Amino acid sequence: MPGSGIFFFITGHCAEVIEDHFLDGHSHQVRISYGRQLVMDGTGKAPELARDWIGDSRFILSYGDILMQPDLYSSLLSHFHHDGVISVKRGENVSQGGAVLFDQDFFLERIIEKAAPGQVSSPWYNAGVYAFTPSLFHYTARLQKSPRDEYELTDALTAMAGDGLKIKGCELQGNWADVRDPQTLATLNQAPAGS
Repeated sequence: MPGSGIFFFITGHCAEVIEDHFLDGHSHQVRISYGRQLVMDGTGKAPELARDWIGDSRFILSYGDILMQPDLYSSLLSHFHHDGVISVKRGENVSQGGAVLFDQDFFLERIIEKAAPGQVSSPWYNAGVYAFTPSLFHYTARLQKSPRDEYELTDALTAMAGDGLKIKGCELQGNWADVRDPQTLATLNQAPAGS
């Protein structure tokens, strides 16, 4: 059963490199299980590979290209009193990811993926780390492909909010980086430790 120090990695491209590096997690004093996404068809279907492993447990889901300081996970969990939590950053370029819209109580209303500049007035950028109950899987199972021809996790979240499920926003205040851009990763690798 998932808990502290227990991870499920969903791998795809270069799966063997990741799996051979981390193995079962013993050398890192954690336990790791794996599932392979054989068809790269978006973020919406990938979590389903962990569905049986998760069972009835609550869980944290993070995109593999997100790096953040460890104490931000505690901040995320401190907001987990309802159906889910979505992490957000203020001031990032929402046209590069998801623009997140909230109600007056900071619960999710919807997410707009890769909005054109000026299309959305939200200052909130989807930071790619979430906490969920297993109710998420009722929505990922029903996803249809987006105009980008992918199953989008964010479409599942928007559907959850539309059905009245409560997904609380959590503003991350601290070191966070989306390293999908090789230049960002190179810059981080050159930064002094602790910065």
